[in-house]
Amino acid sequence: MTTEGIEQRIEKLKSDFKNFDEWEARYKHLIELGKKMPTMPDIYKIEENKIKGCQSQVWLHAELVGDKVHFSADSDASIVKGVIALLVYVYSEASPDEILMTKPTFLEDIGLREHLSMSRANGLASMVKQISFYAMAFKVKIQMSNQSR
Repeated sequence: MTTEGIEQRIEKLKSDFKNFDEWEARYKHLIELGKKMPTMPDIYKIEENKIKGCQSQVWLHAELVGDKVHFSADSDASIVKGVIALLVYVYSEASPDEILMTKPTFLEDIGLREHLSMSRANGLASMVKQISFYAMAFKVKIQMSNQSR
């Protein structure tokens, strides 16, 4: 993963999507992002990592590495896999505070929300909610370990 921060990754993402005039090209780019995402180990494709509220199967695993959250994900649907790849790209390798402070407005900025079906939009909301949930849990874990020192 990259050493750039969340804001730099969001700007790069917005810049990438501006290169496409038609939404069909943006969908193809989204699918490519999903294909390029690192493979999620099968050991993480378990029920507790499934995101509820998604029509497709979507798995999201998070772990705290130092003070950064590392996400890995997968989906059985190509567009949905692209969507979760986009979220993993933005939020992975950030601190819990950075994740919680960065609202997913970039999804509107690139026009993604308005081009998703209602069920995919609901799934996207569930993905974002799960990422925030992990960030909150890791933030508490960090605070508790700092207090015990």
